[in-house]
Amino acid sequence: MGININKSIINYLARVVSLIIVYCAVFLFLMFREGQHMPWQMGNVNIVTAFYWVIATMTTVGYGDVYFVEETGMLFSVVVAISGVVLLFALLFPLVITPWIESRVKSSLPVSVSQALSDHLIICGYSLIVESLIEELGHQQIPFVIVDDDSGVVSDLLERGILCIHGAPCDKNTLNGANITKAMILIANKSDEINADIVLTARDMCEVKTIAILEDLSKRKYLEYAGADSVIALKSMLGSFMGRKAADPTVSHLVGATKFLEDIEIIEFPIHPESELIGKSLEESEIRKRTGCNIIGMWTIGELSLNPKSTEIIRSNSILLAVGTDEHLLSLEKLTR
Repeated sequence: MGININKSIINYLARVVSLIIVYCAVFLFLMFREGQHMPWQMGNVNIVTAFYWVIATMTTVGYGDVYFVEETGMLFSVVVAISGVVLLFALLFPLVITPWIESRVKSSLPVSVSQALSDHLIICGYSLIVESLIEELGHQQIPFVIVDDDSGVVSDLLERGILCIHGAPCDKNTLNGANITKAMILIANKSDEINADIVLTARDMCEVKTIAILEDLSKRKYLEYAGADSVIALKSMLGSFMGRKAADPTVSHLVGATKFLEDIEIIEFPIHPESELIGKSLEESEIRKRTGCNIIGMWTIGELSLNPKSTEIIRSNSILLAVGTDEHLLSLEKLTR
């Protein structure tokens, strides 16, 4: 990153210096043609005055003590002023200042955790689904670290006191920084392609258990070939549960629960017509307080909302996607009936 920034600065400075030299030469030529080289015409044809005028015009300061009197010179002044604005705002910021600020921010972000951290989860990639998982892990007192290559995400998580590191999740150095050799489980929560790279890298480093969150069902085999111990497709889970319930609406036990961790499962609960939850918002229903479950998703009118807002209303055609222990999920099942 530092090498790229240095190249950007050098390229930028080279362009600026070259342009200033050309502008100075044109200034001297036009001033001479206007006759401003004579002593009684202020004697403006000299390199110091040329450099002074070019810098003042390019920075749009324009003191007005040195100026052209003919149209050609005036048009040249406009060109110099506009090019100065372009150099400052269109090139200086994106090529020099912004990369420099980003490099300073990234260099201040943590890239490793304490060597004492062990038997923990490594969550590669932050998302709304991870937000609910964080709460559940905290409730279960399971240590974890989030790995993300987005500096903004990492900064926000650090402000909230959540353990995280900055880096590419499929990079060996990053995973070493997350103590992968001491980890209990690695969860790959990026795109399907990146998830495959994460799993392959993790497998090459140690025998940690890996879980991949799947986006596209057609990519399941690729993740399995990569060596993922478990591939979870949340949307597919919801669809299969709806099919089972349509075929046998009297099912009363936790059919189709997917084990996410040793004591934590994910399952979908349709809302039955007589449920006391109908018409209440997620906040009003107090599901977390009453059952211990976290609602990480909800189907409403055919649309899936991951990590739904507390103000969303539970309806008779809603389906809740919940995470919790078997005991917690059984408590929630009673509320949905």
